[in-house]
Amino acid sequence: MSFENVIRRSGQLFAPVVPFKPDGDKLLLLDFTAGNTDLTEEILKETNLFSAYINDKLSSAGARYGIGGYNEHRTVYSRSKVFDPPIPGEEARRLHLGTDIWGKPYTAVMAPLDGIVHSFAFNNRFGDYGATIILSHQLDGTSFHSLYGHLSLASLKNLQEGQLIKKAEVFAEFGIPFENGHWPPHLHFQLILDMKEWRGDYPGVCKYAERDQWLANSADPDLLLDLNRYIR
Repeated sequence: MSFENVIRRSGQLFAPVVPFKPDGDKLLLLDFTAGNTDLTEEILKETNLFSAYINDKLSSAGARYGIGGYNEHRTVYSRSKVFDPPIPGEEARRLHLGTDIWGKPYTAVMAPLDGIVHSFAFNNRFGDYGATIILSHQLDGTSFHSLYGHLSLASLKNLQEGQLIKKAEVFAEFGIPFENGHWPPHLHFQLILDMKEWRGDYPGVCKYAERDQWLANSADPDLLLDLNRYIR
């Protein structure tokens, strides 16, 4: 049975991952593909300019959050060597495997369903996740994981592997650039079916040529988020 069918058949009502009022809050779809010519290399290379770009977009649209990015082929990753190939000339990683939710610093992050802390880490390279937490979940006998990247360092304080995180519990928050991998404040939310040997980290971006195999292990986050229908 596909993971999508597991979700559908479970009948589970998931808690929001960030505070959101469907009847009042607006979501803005943000485009980080080559088609967005407003997002210049100059903006991408300077985190303050990038943050100002995001804030201006949200303010102009009257939106609480910017959202999107799953299965999006992005130019934004040119800003960091983290996504460059180890051998020059090979394909760089540019295909996004999660959903990003862009908003204010220290926005609360909640668990969509009960889980336990699988692992966590401070992935402190320019362009990386920064503070990261991964939860393990069980749903009708199916195991999977959720990854939360670009958090605050305070989110990792007093955290322990195996710790129970209850559905709708606030367990983390958006970080600011020095602690979130030097990005504008946002949450990278990703579903992972098989963590393999990864701990405290898991690729959130892959090569386009390897898209199918990575997407097969990282299902559409909107299966839990259910936010796409509110984008306007």
